Amino acid sequence: MHINRRYFIGGAAATVATTAMSSNARAAQFRYKLGHSTPAEHPFSKRLVEASSEILEKTGGRLNIQVFPNSQLGGDNDLLSQVRSGAVEFFPAAGLILASVLPVTAVDGMGFAFPSYDKVWEAMDGDLGAYVKEQIATKTNLVPMNKMWDLGYRQVTNSARPIKTADDLSGLKLRVPGAPALVSLFQGLGVAPVSMQFGEIYTALQTKVVDGQENPLSQIDTGKFYEVQKYMSLTNHVWDGFWIIANGAAWKRLPEDVQEVANTVFSEKALLQRTDLVSLNQSLADQLKNKGMEINTIDTDSFRAKLKQAGFYANWRKQIGDEAWTRLEHYTGTLA
Repeated sequence: MHINRRYFIGGAAATVATTAMSSNARAAQFRYKLGHSTPAEHPFSKRLVEASSEILEKTGGRLNIQVFPNSQLGGDNDLLSQVRSGAVEFFPAAGLILASVLPVTAVDGMGFAFPSYDKVWEAMDGDLGAYVKEQIATKTNLVPMNKMWDLGYRQVTNSARPIKTADDLSGLKLRVPGAPALVSLFQGLGVAPVSMQFGEIYTALQTKVVDGQENPLSQIDTGKFYEVQKYMSLTNHVWDGFWIIANGAAWKRLPEDVQEVANTVFSEKALLQRTDLVSLNQSLADQLKNKGMEINTIDTDSFRAKLKQAGFYANWRKQIGDEAWTRLEHYTGTLA
């Protein structure tokens, strides 16, 4: 094989850089773990890996965050327990999952609240997000980074029938994450919610343990649920995002300049990941249709009316508190 001088020098430089990076990771003063449930090929996971590499570089090799995707260290609820205990140091906690510890974090995930991404980011990058972040920092042993990452709007799939109105959901068994607000939302809509970890969904759908599930488009695609589900309704029933949170004690062990780098990098990558997901979602509905799914839209008013009748909004206003709820309705209009 002929190898020219430029190729050799370039390859050697890349090898030296890779070796230096590996050496930095091995010699890191702080070796922390970040676990999450999203598949490794998802843009969210890729941006987390980028963030880890950049933090390692910008801290001069002092902080090495090892990223474990695809529930390698456990599902979302397991990982929330682990980051609280310090078994893992970082965890991207969806607001709805974190609500099992601190109900106010479910405020962004109220049913049919945000009509568009413009309102989502106006609220979560504004005073509503600032209030929630302050509550996490002062009422738990967790430290949230400055910017939320995008989990996306959630959609319903099932193998029984098209879902166009709230009554069409009645009696279905749907897999729902172990998130209190999502469980109560679907109970209010007449569904029998069944909680399980993300990695268990495909088999449960395939074996008809449940009729359907709900997730953002990107999760429906990466989970290959189109192989075992016929119908998808673009419900946009909930928007949710991730707070990158650190265990409080582990965070305090980091020097202030390392903390600053980590927070800055995670926040910068959050903005890139938001763009990634919007671009991905623009094509996913058509892709899923081409993969055999029958896709329909819904009558949103029937869903909101049924949730009001079930007391969903009134109940969550009590749990979240008037201060957060008032901030929410500033962006969404009156819900309860």
